[in-house]
Amino acid sequence: MRRSPKPVMKRTVLVLSAMLAQPFAARAQDPVAPAGAAPAAAAASATPSAADLAKKLANPISDLVSIPFQFNWDQGVGPTDGLRFMMYAQPVVPMSVSDKWNLIGRFVLPLVFSQPPLVEGGQTQAGTGDILFSAFLSPKQGKLTWGVGPVFGLPTTTNPSIGTGKWSLGPTAIVLKQQGPWTVGALANQLWSVGSASNVEREDVNQTFLQPFVAYGLKSGVTFTLSSESTANWEAEDGQQWTVPLILQVSKVTRLGPFPFSMGAAYGYYVETPDGGPSWKLRMNFSVLLPRAAPKAPAK
Repeated sequence: MRRSPKPVMKRTVLVLSAMLAQPFAARAQDPVAPAGAAPAAAAASATPSAADLAKKLANPISDLVSIPFQFNWDQGVGPTDGLRFMMYAQPVVPMSVSDKWNLIGRFVLPLVFSQPPLVEGGQTQAGTGDILFSAFLSPKQGKLTWGVGPVFGLPTTTNPSIGTGKWSLGPTAIVLKQQGPWTVGALANQLWSVGSASNVEREDVNQTFLQPFVAYGLKSGVTFTLSSESTANWEAEDGQQWTVPLILQVSKVTRLGPFPFSMGAAYGYYVETPDGGPSWKLRMNFSVLLPRAAPKAPAK
């Protein structure tokens, strides 16, 4: 019987609300408007432009609180070449831990609305996938932007169609360079299972994730991004290990009421998948951005 995602959505909303309640004072410091500046100039200095926000969004570990929601449609899944529809909530919460270092927490909370049967005679499934949490320690200054830390795989289901049923951990790292309108970099992590979430014997987790990306931003706040989100399952048989999509995305920073807001669309083509893997995908992104206004300059 197909599972209802409503209780899962309620838990997801509670998690996001708790993270948004964190004090924004913990974020990295923004430039201060010059003392004695005219009110209009100070306000302009305190408000990031669309291009500035788009550039921060291109950096996965920038000092910008963001709540992205990513909707994915993957075509060609399973023996029936079915359509998989799922959403990822991906909040990013940066914190300043010293004058020189930031700590960036990144969450990936999957919600599967429809998972086609993966074997002949199987049933469509729905529910939550494994939560992924990464923590990056990153210097505030440097010619290159980089971060390192741990990554954790947290099981939310024992359903083998949408979750591993394992507790997992490993290292993660990111390095990128931003120069002019260009952002070039790569993110990687490695997960190994360290415990089981059920009494049913399940395959161990030994998985690598690689995400190289190149982005080009316009002054209007439009960004073009070419990336891959490749995974390697080292427990699978030879020829069945890699899933390699190439993804082209266009996004635009605008406003949603009082909040800056980014929306985008993408097309992906899978150049390598195991048997039963998808052949192409469509994606829509919506991100609420919470930039911190620059502090007011002290009065003379």
